Amino acid sequence: MMNHPQTLIAALAGAPEIIIGLVREVPPQYLKRRPSPNKWSAHEHACHITTADTPYLARLELMLSDPSPCITPMFPSPEEEAGALLNVDLDEALAFYVRERARLVERLQQLTAADWQRTALHPEFSHYSVWIMFRQLLLHEMQHAYRIEELRLKKDWL
Repeated sequence: MMNHPQTLIAALAGAPEIIIGLVREVPPQYLKRRPSPNKWSAHEHACHITTADTPYLARLELMLSDPSPCITPMFPSPEEEAGALLNVDLDEALAFYVRERARLVERLQQLTAADWQRTALHPEFSHYSVWIMFRQLLLHEMQHAYRIEELRLKKDWL
């Protein structure tokens, strides 16, 4: 089943504006506050989002060049889980996200209909294609954006 790549590309292109706007609404004193010891802060969710485009571009090139590509799942590192993202400069991370997303969008606009349907083996999924991969990228960052929104609106922090 093929959807409309231009709709997905437009959503990916617009995501940084939505997410950065959301991050900027979080009161500065709450940005790095974790809701519980092993749950990420808004700062950590935001910094995590900014790191995805580069490996996804590498996955894309693998899927376009390898006749039978196999995808390696990505997970936050133990260091990230433990709080390493708290040490990342948020403004630099968000600027990097904007630059990398522009690069990603430019690359996606070059894909043919056949490129979008290219497949790969993924150990966690029954099937996986370029289309699914970039839809998941959008859904993944929106899931993190929702966590930021929840933290931003948390009543008991006011």
